[in-house]
Amino acid sequence: MTAIFAIVKRLLASNKISFIITALAVFCATSSGETVLSNGNYTWLLATLTPFFFVFYDFSKLMHLGASKKDYFIGCLISYGILALCISLVNTGIHLWIDPAYSAQTVVNMMDVCKWTENGMLVAGFQQMFFLLLVMVFLHMLLSMQAHWYGWLADAVLVAIICVFTPIAPLRAILTGFFQIIMLNSNAALHIGICLLLSAALSIGGIAVLKKKTL
Repeated sequence: MTAIFAIVKRLLASNKISFIITALAVFCATSSGETVLSNGNYTWLLATLTPFFFVFYDFSKLMHLGASKKDYFIGCLISYGILALCISLVNTGIHLWIDPAYSAQTVVNMMDVCKWTENGMLVAGFQQMFFLLLVMVFLHMLLSMQAHWYGWLADAVLVAIICVFTPIAPLRAILTGFFQIIMLNSNAALHIGICLLLSAALSIGGIAVLKKKTL
């Protein structure tokens, strides 16, 4: 466990660029008009940027330092969980205390768009956390696959799904239904359960990809 916690500490410490970009987006983003996006939602940038650094930068560094692939992957999952919790706390706090201060504008927060706040802010915070965890685990596995042929195949499949399903009404309904389950879902138990289930499945896939990954 000592090795895993050391890896977690190094992963979070080496993620400074993601933190800086996210902080700049949160504090500097401005919008005009009557309806604006909450600055708190820019914290989600951290969830999308972090896997890039963990996969493309930290993996090779940690392997050269003698870390095992198992400890590296567990460390990544723990780090993703910590970041998902922190992002959720920050965005929820901004939505509760800062967004209402913009009385002249209608501030839209994705927590409302996704219908999570229908269950109260505490439960909405957990829904946001597990959704962001799913996003990070998915990106981690997808990025880890890029050095292999099946990574490019996965990219092609994702692009094909978007290009084919979007213009065709019946297929678009399927795609919409999928996003309604994993994101636009007011049923907290179902939403959290699906996010955890998919995160677990993607983690198993990520372990399989990691076993074949080389420096």
